[in-house]
Amino acid sequence: MENNILSHPVEAGDIEKYLPHRYPFLLIDRVISMQMEPEKKLIGIKNVTVNEPFFTGHFPGNPVMPGVLMIEAMAQAAGMLAHLAAETAGEKGELYYLVKVDNARFSQIVVPGDQLVLEAIQKRIKRRMGWYECQASVNGKRVASCELLCSGKPK
Repeated sequence: MENNILSHPVEAGDIEKYLPHRYPFLLIDRVISMQMEPEKKLIGIKNVTVNEPFFTGHFPGNPVMPGVLMIEAMAQAAGMLAHLAAETAGEKGELYYLVKVDNARFSQIVVPGDQLVLEAIQKRIKRRMGWYECQASVNGKRVASCELLCSGKPK
């Protein structure tokens, strides 16, 4: 990615410093790149494994990652973008809560063994509210997308 400001990927242990989520609900394994210009954009990874707890019930014998968890993974990528952008600007990141999901679309199922590439683009921040465009892809093909509104609260 052009303009990547990360000197190295942000790994799972470091992600836990920014996000409050923990297993089994931490749905971003690595941040591989982030840019600040021409727009704030983050690329993250979620490795989808057969031992994910949701696969036992969704669906037995035919495991499919639930769409709502793909949205949550994209929201966590947006949260990482908000934190890392604040840190880059010398500010303290806030805890962001998901407020609204618009235009959610799912175009392909996600199964064990897939690597979900998460992209979050910050459209604007105003009065502690952040608007993001997000998408998830597998092997370069978009599998899900949505627009998110998040509200920041001091930690």
